[in-house]
Amino acid sequence: MSGHHQAPALLLFGAFVAITLAITTWVSRHRHGSAEEFYAGGRLFSPMENGFAIAGDYMSAASFLGVTGLIALFGYDGLLYVVGFLVAWLLVLFFVAELVRNCGRFTLADVVAARMSERPVRIAAGASSVTVSVLYLVAQMVGAGSLVALLFGGTSTSARAWTVIVVGALMVIYVSMGGMRATTWIQIVKAVLLLGGTVALTVLVLVRFHGDVNALLWTAAQRSGHGEAFLAPGLKYGGNWTARIDFISLGLALVLGTAGLPHILSRFYTVPTARAARRSVVWSVGLIGGFYLMAIVLGFGAAAAVGPDAVRESNAAGNTAVPLLALNLGGGADSTGGTVLFAMVAAVAFATILAVVAGITLASSAAVAHDLYASLRRRRAKPRGEVAVARAAAVGIGVVAIALGLLARDLNVAFLVGLAFAVSASANLPVLMYALFWRSFTTRGAVWAVYGGLVPALGLVLLSPVVSGSPESLFPAIDFQYFPLQNPGIVSIPLGFLAGWLGTVTSAEPADEAKHAETEVRSLTGAGAV
Repeated sequence: MSGHHQAPALLLFGAFVAITLAITTWVSRHRHGSAEEFYAGGRLFSPMENGFAIAGDYMSAASFLGVTGLIALFGYDGLLYVVGFLVAWLLVLFFVAELVRNCGRFTLADVVAARMSERPVRIAAGASSVTVSVLYLVAQMVGAGSLVALLFGGTSTSARAWTVIVVGALMVIYVSMGGMRATTWIQIVKAVLLLGGTVALTVLVLVRFHGDVNALLWTAAQRSGHGEAFLAPGLKYGGNWTARIDFISLGLALVLGTAGLPHILSRFYTVPTARAARRSVVWSVGLIGGFYLMAIVLGFGAAAAVGPDAVRESNAAGNTAVPLLALNLGGGADSTGGTVLFAMVAAVAFATILAVVAGITLASSAAVAHDLYASLRRRRAKPRGEVAVARAAAVGIGVVAIALGLLARDLNVAFLVGLAFAVSASANLPVLMYALFWRSFTTRGAVWAVYGGLVPALGLVLLSPVVSGSPESLFPAIDFQYFPLQNPGIVSIPLGFLAGWLGTVTSAEPADEAKHAETEVRSLTGAGAV
């Protein structure tokens, strides 16, 4: 892109950063330093506000950049990500939102530790939450780098690196200064901007094809070079049985992983009651569902208007499909309309990345301070000391995410998020489901469930084509690939559930049925909830 395009995009992005920093500064002046204020925003948000914030948290760079790019490159098979991301919310709505709000206080470990020995459970759940959060953060960093590479013509490696560093620095500022209240308002502003931008682009795509969706799909298929195969299953995941099993593995990870994501679970604590938590999810499902329907149109619109070859040439993983579509819809690279639309989309994408990384960083720093630090100390930390540790943890997590984001810069962001979902579904979901619904669950079962899913998931990723053994891997020059699937979910998710069961049935410690009864009443009625 020329300076003609860079200037308005950077101007709009700068305006968003200025607004969000103003929100953060204002909130930081009105905080009173309590753990409840920092982790849960004082539990003062309405269901509608929290619903918009959840949608803002969930509609990440993976959705706006990665999913649309996969649809533009692979057609129907890319669309499968949309199905997985959306169906996952039914599990959250029916089994998680209310119960977690009633049983917990700030983190996933609060729910599990309510009826277990606290220290080992908190250490295990805290380690898992930080791992999932860092994987998710890496995807957002890669999205930021892809966007800047497009903005500067794809030639400036240093600009790409500096952008990842700036995004990391801003997320640390948002979290350390403003806590949950600032993060929530940033999410709300970002959700409104993202939905508004997506609606505008969707309308322009439909106008381009005179409202004829059939013409849109047919044009996309013709430009793809694959013909009707572009609109049928199998282009990415149907080549052989390994690819098909990989697809099943991905689907399991996407559908089951959402219920264990730390930054999503933490949002249920920002409302005053369990009923408000459920209504928040209803709001978010409506907003997220509308967004993903439009993302399908944008993905096929990019294939039809820009062409998969042009998308792949700009970014091999497809992460720049939507900005290129905006440029095309506005009239091309040298037109005023193209410049304005491109600038708008680039700014919205940057806003998306910033808002999501703030939410994830807050959740992971809460896990470090509230679970790991508090458990490893011999004496219980004071709330203000715990909050200080959380702010320091945000800095450390930001540094790690920046480093990994620079390393994984050529991978598709939706694919990276798929790995985070797989780890979440393998380690967090089993322990959460067992703690809520299994009367005989024990401390050993909880610890084994977390590590029994976490360790295999990470190990299988390290031994998969993602890390080595193929031209698209992180280390293409070396080969220690022994696991054929790119997503480990189909193996690691059952292992997590199996480990939790095995740990429980072999435990010498009897389950505390009185605490289970108390937790059950509390989860279903809200009696005694914080």
